[in-house]
Amino acid sequence: MRLDFTTPQRQSVTGIIVMFADTFQGVVRAMWVPLLLILFKLKQDQYLVVGLGFLGLVVLTLVIGYLKYRNFTFYLDEEKQEFVLRKGVVNKSRISIQLSKIQQVDINQSIIQKIIGVYSLDIDTAGTDKKEISIRAIDQRLALLLKEKLLDYGNKDEEALDDNQEVIKESKTFLKISYNTLFKVGITSNYGRTIALLVTFVITLYQSFKDAINAFEIDEKEVDTVFERGAGFFSAGILIFGLLVLVLLINIVRIFIKHFDFVMIKQKQSLVITSGLFAKKNTLLNPDKVQITSYSQNYFQKKFRILDMNMKQASSDEVKEQKKKSNAIEVPGCNTEERDEILRIILGKIPQKGNQYRSNFRYLIFRTFSAVAFLAVILTLLHYAEIGNMGLYIPLVFVYLCLISSLIYFGYRNHALYVNQDFIIKRHGAWDVEHEIIEPHKIQAITAKQYFWHKSADVGHLILHTAAGDVDFRFGDFTHIKQLVNYWLYQVETSEKNWM
Repeated sequence: MRLDFTTPQRQSVTGIIVMFADTFQGVVRAMWVPLLLILFKLKQDQYLVVGLGFLGLVVLTLVIGYLKYRNFTFYLDEEKQEFVLRKGVVNKSRISIQLSKIQQVDINQSIIQKIIGVYSLDIDTAGTDKKEISIRAIDQRLALLLKEKLLDYGNKDEEALDDNQEVIKESKTFLKISYNTLFKVGITSNYGRTIALLVTFVITLYQSFKDAINAFEIDEKEVDTVFERGAGFFSAGILIFGLLVLVLLINIVRIFIKHFDFVMIKQKQSLVITSGLFAKKNTLLNPDKVQITSYSQNYFQKKFRILDMNMKQASSDEVKEQKKKSNAIEVPGCNTEERDEILRIILGKIPQKGNQYRSNFRYLIFRTFSAVAFLAVILTLLHYAEIGNMGLYIPLVFVYLCLISSLIYFGYRNHALYVNQDFIIKRHGAWDVEHEIIEPHKIQAITAKQYFWHKSADVGHLILHTAAGDVDFRFGDFTHIKQLVNYWLYQVETSEKNWM
């Protein structure tokens, strides 16, 4: 039986459960602090009232979930070449997307969806700041058929798909990441991201702890005394060792959860990527829509002969500023042969480094000044906050200066721009050395600027703007930068290729 996507269709009936879970989760997240305080200060004679209130909240959330399911429909408008979605409980809305603007269609599966046997289908369009359309409960076969229909719509030579046909044709497994490789990736990458996550968690936990102290009227001096005694039992070396072990464990867990059973399949001229332990994600990558291709490798990864790749697609300015890698498709732990094959599929050939451009020594001065200024601000805040004896921070200051000096030096040594007729390659990074690759016709705007105090030294900055983000080159020879800008503008104007 042929599926007719031109008539309005609803999600799977089990979508009521998904809608209920999403709504209930949102309510709990918004009210978890007052709910926690109510539970702690609840008296025995109030249990019944609170229980009935909670039951009423569950029933109300279930009704809202049903109405969301009932009012949610989607269909294809062949005349206008649009995909249309209608939704809403009180305020009804209609969302239309031009089929030609659909950039990516993902099929994902969370834990709840896995339990009830449904999938979500998310549709991205170029330039949006979030998922434009998300169908939260859809059968797997229907999701695959709809995905194929949306991405290949308009190909008149292709046979109509029905529910007895195989959706993925002429496809083969191109890359499969083993558990051993994922373990290597976990112990060799994302240190900075994991440390930032830990710091954020500790700050949030500390703030929540302080709020609890104020709420339950606990003596802060007693708590501080306990912490001071506890801190005396551990040396700085043990704390640092424990932090490193914790960072590695978190890294390994994050990598396995995100990239478990990572498989890349070559389908026609595109790549289908499937991964995830709890939340399964299925993504189709169209090479024409990739704006920036990059790969990175550090010392340990070089010894293991692995590297990480990223393919960034179009996103809005809000995403670029707030979610730096939200539009990136990651390939963890591939080897150089697999990287080269992916580059051939995405870019048509393996990019070669052309003319090299290096940064002026003022790059070192600027980075050093920034690092020292940051340290001065932190020490000033600690002094005015009266957190500990300032003499205790001297060893940490020494370690910081040694570490930051090494990072600045190697960052300067690796900072370079390579240009040839077909590609622009920026190399940067102190520990993780990354190569970002752009094709000139993908450039949407160019900024070349020079501060007045740099004019005598002929030093300036270059920023290449693309739909997936910016690539900058700082403290370069400004005469060369202006020549490159004119050359790239000429290429963009004369190229017959589209940016996506």
